[in-house]
Amino acid sequence: MMPADPLVQARDAARRRDWTGAYEHLSAAHRQGRLPAVDLDRLATAAYLTGRLEEAVRHWEHAHDAFTAAGDRSGAVRCGFWLGLTLLLAGQQARGGSWLARARRTLEDMPAECVEAGYLKVPAALRILHGGDPAGALTEFDAVVDIAERFGSPDLDALGRLGRGQVLVAMGRAADGIAELDDAMLTVTTTDVSPIVAGIVYCAVIIACRDVFDLSRAQEWTAALSSWCAGQQGLQPYQGQCLVHRSEIMQLRGDWSAAMAEVRRAWEHMAAQPVDPAMGSAMYQHAELLRLRGEFDQAQTAYGQAAHWGHGVQPGLALLRLAQGRHTDAAMAVRRVVAETSSPVERARVLSAYAEVMLAIGEMDEARSAADELMRAASGFDSPYLRAVAGYAHGTVLLAVGDIVAAGDVLRRTWTSWGELEAPYEAARTRVMIGLVYRQSGDDDSAQVEWDGARRVFERLAAAPDLARLAELRRPGPRADGLTDRELDVLALLATGMTNSAIAARLVISEHTVRRHVQNIFAKLGLASRAAATAYAYEHHLARRP
Repeated sequence: MMPADPLVQARDAARRRDWTGAYEHLSAAHRQGRLPAVDLDRLATAAYLTGRLEEAVRHWEHAHDAFTAAGDRSGAVRCGFWLGLTLLLAGQQARGGSWLARARRTLEDMPAECVEAGYLKVPAALRILHGGDPAGALTEFDAVVDIAERFGSPDLDALGRLGRGQVLVAMGRAADGIAELDDAMLTVTTTDVSPIVAGIVYCAVIIACRDVFDLSRAQEWTAALSSWCAGQQGLQPYQGQCLVHRSEIMQLRGDWSAAMAEVRRAWEHMAAQPVDPAMGSAMYQHAELLRLRGEFDQAQTAYGQAAHWGHGVQPGLALLRLAQGRHTDAAMAVRRVVAETSSPVERARVLSAYAEVMLAIGEMDEARSAADELMRAASGFDSPYLRAVAGYAHGTVLLAVGDIVAAGDVLRRTWTSWGELEAPYEAARTRVMIGLVYRQSGDDDSAQVEWDGARRVFERLAAAPDLARLAELRRPGPRADGLTDRELDVLALLATGMTNSAIAARLVISEHTVRRHVQNIFAKLGLASRAAATAYAYEHHLARRP
């Protein structure tokens, strides 16, 4: 029997969406030196879909030259488009821009009305959006969709609707943007959209949903993407930022081991590329998982790596400092970030940590302000996830100021919300606070029930810091003196002879807060003077508290 023709095998594999087979057979045929332009394009596509981006770029360059030599300007423009877009997405701005410019020059010799003109409007519209003109970008994407409809191009239609959705989200019209993104997904799932476009749209929609806190929709589309991938051998559709957000979703769902594995997969994918702008976010996500597990030294290293790649390290690093007992460092960092952040989306991401740190240092007014702003943001985004985040912050503030009844009501509703979102860790943290509500109401049995439920979740997740905190809470009875950690800090500094003003400066809290702490110390210890408080501190070995 004659050996099978690798080109025939390759085309058959591509039809079956066996991208590994298509890549291997096309590579074999290419080594024999007889691939026409259309099959060089197909080889580039197979390389891209199997995660070989540098090879994909090289083969598209060869395909572009072959189309040009054959006088096929449409094919050359399309190759230039994919080269430009692929390189831009990989962070290679100059190289990608050069290929798009070459494609535009080729387009000048083609009819003004053609589908290729629509393709080249996509990166132009993205450039306008990133330049700060969302209205102008929306006009360009409207034109993309119009061209797609006139020429019957599902690929271009999906890209145009995706762009419109992203622009509307950027303009603050989250509901309209999500509706447009759903339309893009409908195009992908009901028409013959090419695998590269489908993968781009799936990942971009997941990222956009995450950015507007629509975690339920992001989870739904992630499941759909996984199902779509399952029938395509060798496909690697999750690239860059999409891989990181998959890890975040796994984390939210309580599968921390899978989340860690996914973020490592992200590194491996991105390490194979010359530059990937998503590497910083991958390192930050890794740091967050390490922090939650109590691996603080490794987490600090990972935050440093995120910074090296140009990604912000807050609020995660502030929460790490809080967990390490470095309250002053945590407060200074999170206050700075809040002061420097104006975007409603980015402020919403940091306000929960801000409230938590302010509660830890006793700054109730700042904590309440952060919780109130979170509640307003949650209402504006109409996001169940953000409402749950805001509910937790609001409930903990109410508990801290002594409004036990209201705190219990808010926290119980928040716990239900986390359950509906299938977020076990967040639900367990909320149960810890509900247990504190019950303890402060004198119902220790109910508190223990809540804490038992939270403990089982923390143990399954290996959430060491939360387990340690829970163990502290469950010790038989409170400290004999009833002092909080922050009151102990104030007492230790008071015992050195510091004034309220000096204590406030050292702990980075207001002088008003220090006065309240001093009053609480006097009341709890039954003392009437700073001298008596100093004597108590030395007698009970509290004066040298770090």
